[in-house]
Amino acid sequence: MVRRLLMVLAALTASLSVAAVSQPTPPRIVAVGDLHGDYAAWIDIAKAARLIGPNLRWTGGKTILVQTGDITDRGPDSLKIIRHLQQLQRQARGAGGNVIVVLGNHEAMQVTGDLRYVHAGEYAAFADRQSQRRRELAYEANKAAIETYFRTKDASLSPAAIKALWIAETPLGKVEHNTAWAPNGELGKWAASLPAVVKVGNTLFAHGGISANYALVPIGEVNRRARAALESATTDRSAIINDEFGPLWYRGLVTGTGAGGRPTAANELAVALKAYGAKRLVIGHTPSLKGVVIDFDGQLVRIDTGISRAYGGVLGWVEIVGDKVIPNVTTRSSP
Repeated sequence: MVRRLLMVLAALTASLSVAAVSQPTPPRIVAVGDLHGDYAAWIDIAKAARLIGPNLRWTGGKTILVQTGDITDRGPDSLKIIRHLQQLQRQARGAGGNVIVVLGNHEAMQVTGDLRYVHAGEYAAFADRQSQRRRELAYEANKAAIETYFRTKDASLSPAAIKALWIAETPLGKVEHNTAWAPNGELGKWAASLPAVVKVGNTLFAHGGISANYALVPIGEVNRRARAALESATTDRSAIINDEFGPLWYRGLVTGTGAGGRPTAANELAVALKAYGAKRLVIGHTPSLKGVVIDFDGQLVRIDTGISRAYGGVLGWVEIVGDKVIPNVTTRSSP
């Protein structure tokens, strides 16, 4: 049983990993931005984009789907979305297509323990009949450290009061969530396998953007650094997964004005595209709630349309066929 479980976890960890930093031009690319735990919205988009049928299985043929990260946080169903994407990748590859998930800052935050935006439903998704027992065992195993932590806030707290506070901060499923997203956990390993930057045909994809600080770093090296940072769960602000100028966090291609000695967004984008031999860059991260935004004569495509109900934007995605970039919007099937 244990051996079988390990084999299953290994297979899941391998799912959605990308062996190559670039892929040849497919007949069709569909790119979807930040989903933030809204499974229903994801399904609406996947159906409208002709990626799945009524049974939720892959119908996209040789299409390559690129999801640009931030599946997690703010909504309850991130685990459900991840599992569906893992299934779709296997089905897509069997049909000559593919599913690529790009690493987002919120996936990295799960691994490094920054849980400020985790939705209660994301913890609940991991809960089962053994969760209460696991939580009790976790408390006993870390009791001394927990008591020390809470007494730095209030030295008068009794052991019973401390335990009650910790239980209140540790809903059922949180222990399992944190275990899964740890660097050696199933989802932690999955996150480390995702590219921070990927090139499909002549289109680049990153979650946040590519700044001048990284534009001359080869894609393979960018992804190697991201993987190493996740494997160590570093919280160093200069690490690529935490750096405000890194591909997970950068907003300068949307907000950059050239102030403070920084290059303008147009100049920075031009450098990145030339360095990587690409025609355009597709990013998420910075929401545009009215739909996909295409800037700089088609060279920058912004696809975070606030899809999740947490943002209240539109259900937008982009389709790339040859050199045509086609923005799309669909309606929500449920309020």
